[in-house]
Amino acid sequence: MTILVTGATGAVGRRLVGVLAAGGERVRAVSRKPERAGLPAGVEVAGADLGGGAAIGAELFGGVDRMFVFPFEQGVPELVEAAVSAGVEQFVVLSSLAAAGEFPRDIGSASYTHHLGVERAVMALTDGWTILRPGTFANNLLSWGWAIKAGLPVRAPYVRSAQAPIHEADIAEAAAAVLMEGGHAGAIYALSGPESLTRAEQVAAIGAGIGRDLEVVEISPEEFRQDVGQFVPPEIIAMLLDYWSDTVAAPDPVRSGVRDLTGHSGRTLVQWARDHRSDFT
Repeated sequence: MTILVTGATGAVGRRLVGVLAAGGERVRAVSRKPERAGLPAGVEVAGADLGGGAAIGAELFGGVDRMFVFPFEQGVPELVEAAVSAGVEQFVVLSSLAAAGEFPRDIGSASYTHHLGVERAVMALTDGWTILRPGTFANNLLSWGWAIKAGLPVRAPYVRSAQAPIHEADIAEAAAAVLMEGGHAGAIYALSGPESLTRAEQVAAIGAGIGRDLEVVEISPEEFRQDVGQFVPPEIIAMLLDYWSDTVAAPDPVRSGVRDLTGHSGRTLVQWARDHRSDFT
């Protein structure tokens, strides 16, 4: 049988496709631009815009028994409903730790609202779901790339706040473990990187990964709004500032999901920086 991977050319999806293919699984990867997908040989690439509200043809699910569900901004309920109708039995959903609502800052945030909505939509349609809730993605730190490339200090608010950034490869390997092993229906896994680091320490870890000493300059929340306001929606800025403010006194804890599913504790931020060296140099 075949595993269908949505969001297959994204940071997690591309890694997941590679892990599944290397494990001998038949993979059908969905891309809006299949001619540019650049996925491993032997992977079937299907062209579809699943997050754009277009009609979903039943042929997309032919021979598929398992599916990785990317949390598109729209269209997930329709996608999963079509998959269930076509006989797909197992769904691994990429969500967010915010959906757990563990902290007051999460309730009502953009991430909480969106990802919890995706989770509930899938749960309402099938019992064959497994939810992966990663915390902060290490890839979010790519926003510092332009300054580091230019030899400028990294400007960041709340540099003493601490998170446990997770490598996208660890999310992909956790998803692959669920899809390939089975036996995880109805489970929710919280995922994080292996260590909680202050934002100043995160800058230093990137420097260690690329072989340079980097400088960080703490800025105020208002300066951050001014720096990113033309690129980032206000509700996302508010969510980030609340998150960083809260994790000064109470650092993000390390979660066990990666180890539980893969048997290893996850890649360090230094390793992530090495893997993304070209984004910083």
